[in-house]
Amino acid sequence: MRIEVKKIGNSTGLILPKELMHRLKLHQGDWLDVTEMADGSVKLSPHDPLFEKGMEIAEDAIKRYRNALKTLAK
Repeated sequence: MRIEVKKIGNSTGLILPKELMHRLKLHQGDWLDVTEMADGSVKLSPHDPLFEKGMEIAEDAIKRYRNALKTLAK
């Protein structure tokens, strides 16, 4: 499926087809999480507040234990 990047008013956006909205169980006004993948692609998924909280905890742990993680990575 290809989606065109379009000018919408003073902004730029994507218009998602109805079939994709239905498959993702999205409604107008819902939020999407965008994940940048290692290969340069992006992954769109419905926003999950629980996942967001988990990522905040993980990012905090990575910052806090940076030196220990570097040592373990050797």
